[in-house]
Amino acid sequence: MHILRGIDLTVDQGQTVALLGPSGSGKSSLMAVLSGLERASSGGLTVAGADFAALDEDGLAQARRGRIGIVLQAFHLLPTMTALENVATPMELAGMPGAEERAAAELEAVGLGHRLSHYPAQLSGGEQQRVAIARATAPRPSLIFADEPTGNLDAATGAGIVELLFARREETGATLLIITHDAELAARCERIVTLADGRIASDCGG
Repeated sequence: MHILRGIDLTVDQGQTVALLGPSGSGKSSLMAVLSGLERASSGGLTVAGADFAALDEDGLAQARRGRIGIVLQAFHLLPTMTALENVATPMELAGMPGAEERAAAELEAVGLGHRLSHYPAQLSGGEQQRVAIARATAPRPSLIFADEPTGNLDAATGAGIVELLFARREETGATLLIITHDAELAARCERIVTLADGRIASDCGG
């Protein structure tokens, strides 16, 4: 069974793009393929200058490092690590110099400079999502993917997270791709791509 069918999508560097569509339309599958977390069964895929279609699992993992930052609805922070360690560890694993200092600076930038030594269980949902954004943006990736980044948050907290996400994107000049059901959030993006049944139903503003 093919989840995605005949997708033809080119995104310019620095563009903000919203992926809209009902559940089951293929939004998360498309993001998983674009971010190298899943492999497409056919077709070509070039991401940030790397030929993802030609890479094996190890190659994809290496290609993602430093190139791609991912923010998910469920935060996915490691519960046994502090906020600082959650942000620094991926950079350390990628061999980036000054990982701890960069992590501390990024957490300061998202308003959590006073929470560096706190564990996820000691943080609110909004604070955990701020840590996730810091983790995604600290390596200065050229691409940021956000899958329903406000889905687990109340409206006020979610609005703050959206402002933060766009602010960090603007500061780094990264391309931002957001999966959302929220038409208001989608309207913040320069381009809205709507999926239906694994195909692009509309592409506005590109």
